[in-house]
Amino acid sequence: MGTWGAGNFDSDTAADHLGELVGRLVAEVEEAMGGDPVELEPDEYWGVAVPCNLELLLLLKRQDWLVVTLPAAETIRGWQERFLAVWEGSIDGLGPKPAYKDERRAVLNATFDRLAEASAVDAAE
Repeated sequence: MGTWGAGNFDSDTAADHLGELVGRLVAEVEEAMGGDPVELEPDEYWGVAVPCNLELLLLLKRQDWLVVTLPAAETIRGWQERFLAVWEGSIDGLGPKPAYKDERRAVLNATFDRLAEASAVDAAE
């Protein structure tokens, strides 16, 4: 196929690169979710990076590039359950203000929800 347009992602090479990037983002989340739950706590690297990866996946998916394939919605919901269980079990130990805690919980849930919804729509198409 080669090149089909002038856009930055309008070639086989660019699509391969994007597919690899998406694969890395997903693999990092999968590894974090399957690892030690302590690493998912809100003050740990993966406790911050996992939601970032999810948001990046959603941003890439919204560009409607064909090579951006999301995990199944059920997988994302499982991640949400695990991640939020760790978050809920450890956030109070950091002494957050109640308003921050409520706002952050809402942002985390919305991040997982939006990605799961995008995955479900993708699967239905």
